[in-house]
Amino acid sequence: MPPNQTDRAATMTMAQLLNGAWIARVIHTAAELGIADHLGENPQDAISLADATTAHAPSLARLLRALAAVGVVHETEDRRYTLTPLGATLQSDRPGSMRGWARLILSEIDEFPWRALTDAVRTGDYAFERAFGTDAWTYRATHPEASKLFDEAMQSLTQSANAAVVTSYPFESFQWIVDIGGGNGALLLSILERHPAARGTVFELAHVIEHARERIAAAKVTDRCDAVEGDAMTTVLPRADAYLLKGVIHGRDDAEAVGIYRNCRSAMPAHAKLLIMERVLPERVDPDDPRSRANVLVDINMMLMSPGGRERTEIEHGQLLKQAGLQIERVVPTASPLAIIQAAPATP
Repeated sequence: MPPNQTDRAATMTMAQLLNGAWIARVIHTAAELGIADHLGENPQDAISLADATTAHAPSLARLLRALAAVGVVHETEDRRYTLTPLGATLQSDRPGSMRGWARLILSEIDEFPWRALTDAVRTGDYAFERAFGTDAWTYRATHPEASKLFDEAMQSLTQSANAAVVTSYPFESFQWIVDIGGGNGALLLSILERHPAARGTVFELAHVIEHARERIAAAKVTDRCDAVEGDAMTTVLPRADAYLLKGVIHGRDDAEAVGIYRNCRSAMPAHAKLLIMERVLPERVDPDDPRSRANVLVDINMMLMSPGGRERTEIEHGQLLKQAGLQIERVVPTASPLAIIQAAPATP
């Protein structure tokens, strides 16, 4: 190749990567319009879908063609459309639906901090605060629609992850499980459903705890599951057999993570386990490994959305746990992006 001449294949690959921003926007728009909810088994044309979604028919026809090009819908010879299995993931009522995530990822509360990525890398500033004048938690607490959208998106991601976690680890060895930062209790309730002899406690902040109590009552397990209000770093935890931290530590800086680990350690009997469910970054990135690639991108998202937030390697998790008097015993992979880091009180 002559000097300074760009490899054509590399140029095309870079174009595809950059065009991914357009593809994401097309899928986001489909999710916003609820197109997947209006497409059933019978093919529909753009005009009928425009009526159903209150869209401009000629513009929607062009959007549908783009969706067909990326495999979200199938286009028939007479230009009517049906959902593909990929497109079906955008249906609202489907278990593990990705519609919430598709709507969040290009909403202003996600997009504005990503626009500030260059400045964040240059300065180390917290991009969300730069965009909105406050942290993400405070913003969602004062903006109900943003909070609702965030919760829907998290539900999109957690359903399949919870199923993978529950089936990947032998929870039957625990009699009492405390889920710290357990949200609405979805993970703990899934574990209790699978292991009817176990007892559980959801431990959460005040503005979340009522959702957990409602869900526990709806599941009819109030006789062996409760919800307790408290702070993961300061409130005294009950003495249990296992403590769960799912998606909690990646939103904290190192000092806060160690504080949470120390609080857990102070409550743990000698036999107890701490199960940390997070994405575990590779020590060295493999560009051919989709999970490795996805995890480092999520790490960038955490940098923008949470002050001090980050994904960590196994070694980095181990270093923080050691400061709290804990040690990693093993790391259990799951069929989801999450791994289960099993930790226990460190031996003298």
